[in-house]
Formats: sequence, structure tokens, C-alpha cells
Amino acid sequence: MQSRALATEEGKDPANTTRANHSRVLPLRLLQIFGLFLVLCVAFSVISVYMTKRFGVSTTLTSTQSSFQPCYEEVGGLDPWIKPPSTLLHTMNDTELFWRASFAPKVKKYPFQRVPKIAFMFLTKGPMPLAPLWERFLKGHEGRYSIYIHSTPSYRPGFPASSVFYRRQIPSKVAEWGRMSMCDAERRLLANALLDISNERFVLLSESCIPLYNFSLIYLYTMNSKHSFTSAFDDPGPFGRGRYNPNMKPEVTISQWRKGSQWFEVSRKLAVSMVEDTTFYRKFEEFCRPACYSDEHYFPTMLTILSGNLLANRSLTWVDWSRGGYHPATFGKSDVTEEFLQRIISNHKCTYNGQPSSTCFLFGRKFAPSTLEPLLRLAHKQLGF
Repeated sequence: MQSRALATEEGKDPANTTRANHSRVLPLRLLQIFGLFLVLCVAFSVISVYMTKRFGVSTTLTSTQSSFQPCYEEVGGLDPWIKPPSTLLHTMNDTELFWRASFAPKVKKYPFQRVPKIAFMFLTKGPMPLAPLWERFLKGHEGRYSIYIHSTPSYRPGFPASSVFYRRQIPSKVAEWGRMSMCDAERRLLANALLDISNERFVLLSESCIPLYNFSLIYLYTMNSKHSFTSAFDDPGPFGRGRYNPNMKPEVTISQWRKGSQWFEVSRKLAVSMVEDTTFYRKFEEFCRPACYSDEHYFPTMLTILSGNLLANRSLTWVDWSRGGYHPATFGKSDVTEEFLQRIISNHKCTYNGQPSSTCFLFGRKFAPSTLEPLLRLAHKQLGF
């Protein structure tokens, strides 16, 4: 009792003494932990240097970090939207391509100097034997046209680097005549051409097509037109309404069913409509199969329903059906004369922008490879280029 009282009087409570002992132990443990941490850091640094020298780990890490792009760098100017793709060989599938191509600005006035172009879209099996004629036709008009080629996937073209057709092939798939795969190929051409914001008019052509006038006339004719040139007519016979399937209803009634030429020319607005469609596509894919030929009915019917007032209801591509049969006549070398070309160009009557016109066809079709020589010889005098 006396010793306890003494301790209390001197201000040395036993509890305080215990706390003092603990306070001395605690900093010592912290120092030990900190020392261990330093040792581990030094060891890790040594191992890292060794791994870098021996295995090149830092190279991999550096390359991974350098691929990161800050978000703010993705926000740029108009260039990504107004410049055409640097290459046509993209990796998009059809669904992705059609979605991307369906983008359309709502503001009509472009905020940059835009030179509208014609997109010449060639739907071919393979070679283009009349390419030299097209080369001459297009010469000197760079910046006012674009070229797209959909050929058989296995075909490898051999155009020289100086050719306007060099590297103008788009990713393609097999297209069968009379089936929806043919319409898919046409939509594929349209979609790829729509990726260039400057393309304003879109012309579908084949490897057997030729221009019937010089570039300037064709350019002005299409650019100044208030209508798109897609033939769409009501054929009451067995090869028209006779191909209609009642399962098309309610999207397509028999009174809306149309037939027309496969070879069209359309504005950018209608090109977007043709690419973005899913409603009519499903019906035609399921209920228009041979002897219903979708390439003769799908676009004429769909465009008539959606935008009938924008159609001229005629094609710009001339063919000769006078010989009869299921296909138009094919012309050979002996057919191509001054009189023959003059007959194709003259003696036609049609309506252009609501006014009578004698210039009705801008292109001719079904010219065999053998016609190249006489066409090149007569083009300057008869066709104007």
C-alpha cells in the first residue's frame, strides 16, 4: 500500500508505464516493415532490369502503351466525314456496310466546297474488255466521277496503276441472275459509293455497256435532273402481275407491284433508301424467287411505293429487244458502224424535267469485246469523245 501510494504521489501510475513501453516497441516495428519494403523495391528493380535486358519485356510494354489514344484526339474536323475512303478493300460485312452507308445529313447545305460526282458502278463477271473506251471517255474529268467494280470474288483484275479502274474493286460475293443475291450486289455497289459524300448520282452499268455521249453532256444531264431514272411499270401479263405472290401483303399489294429494267440511275437520296431498306427486302427474299426475278421487281416496286414522284419511269441504258427472246441483242464488230451509232442516239422521244426531249439514252448495252476497235475509231466523230 505504501509503495503504491508513493507511485501515485510521484505521478507514475503503472498504467502509464505500460503505455510508455508499448510506444517504444511500435516505432521499432514500423522501421522494420519500412526496411522490408525498401528491400523488396530494390529486389523488384533489379529483376526488372534483368528481365528487360534478357527478354525485352519493356519493349512489349512500351508498344502496348503507345497504342493508346486519348479521347480528345478522336474529336477532329470534317475530314473523316468528307474525304473518300483511302481504299475500297474494307472488312465490313453487308450489315455493317449498309448501316454505315445509310448515314445522311439532315442539313441540306454542305459546310464545305463540294463538287458533286457521278458514281459509275460496274456489275461484272470478270474482265472489262471495253475499259479503254471508258478510259478515253473519262480522261480530263478527274474529280467529277468515281468508279466501283463488283466482280466475281475469285476474279483478280490486272489493270495497270495508270488506269482509272486500278484498285476500284469492292469486296464482293457471288451474284446469281434473277435472285436476291443480284440485288445484294447492286446494294453493295451503292453502299460503297455512298461512303464518298461527294457522290451525288449513281449509275449501274455492266462490262458490256458503253457511253453514248461525252462526259460533260452526261454529267450535266444527270446532275440537273429532277428525277431518278428507274423504269417502273405495271405489267398486267404473266411476266408482270403474274409473278406477284399474295404473301407480299400488306407491304406490297398487287396494284403496287412493278416491273422494270435492272440498269438504273438514281440520286443520292434514293440510293440511301435502297441501301437502308429492310421491310421490302424480307418480302422479296422470301416470296420472289424464279420464276419471279427479283432484279426486275424489287427496286422498281420499292421505289414506286416510297418515292414514286421522284422517278422518271424510264432507263438511261439503251438495249435492243427487236430480235425477240428472253435477252436483248448482243452486238459484234460488224454491227458497229456510223449509221448504227447514229440510230441509237437519234429518233427517240421522252420527257426530261417535264419537257419533251430527244436525248433519252445516255448508255448502250450488250456490246461484245470485238466492238472495241470500231468503237474507239468512231467515238470521236459519233459519240463526241
